Amino acid sequence: MARPDKAAAVAEVADKFRESNAAVLTEYRGLTVKQLKELRRSLGGNATYAVVKNTLTQIAAKDAGVEGFDADLKGPSAIAFVTGDPVESAKALRDFAKANPALVIKGGVLDGRALTAAEITKLADLESREVLLAKAAGAMKAKISQAAYAFTAKPAQVARVIDALRQKQEAAA
Repeated sequence: MARPDKAAAVAEVADKFRESNAAVLTEYRGLTVKQLKELRRSLGGNATYAVVKNTLTQIAAKDAGVEGFDADLKGPSAIAFVTGDPVESAKALRDFAKANPALVIKGGVLDGRALTAAEITKLADLESREVLLAKAAGAMKAKISQAAYAFTAKPAQVARVIDALRQKQEAAA
């Protein structure tokens, strides 16, 4: 790797590994340039999709401290470097792979932990971060409402009993 262009390529890929919170390794054999363009568009601002050389990627991953790609770096490879929500990017890759079977998800890395293709599919099946936060907020609100009801139920019951006794006394008098 004495050539400066290869050293620059390794440094660039290593920087992408460091900047991203997830990376998904794919095989793109059989996809046209138009399909690759469509895939990049579907990933949107959450990720960048780059065709990479396996040897240079292996060196860059080691430089960046990323492990788990060595076994999957065979054949034509491309990596989706995820800087946004990993769930959205996994969904975009899964949906594109369903529509275009030539795209094969090999594996990935999420926050330094290696993921298999099956784990990436499970990640894609999750709901988005916003939906999960909304569900958590709704569950907390429900628990607070239940607690408020529990705190006001007994005093309200006592007030109704006292009012019933007062009405009974007025009726008797």
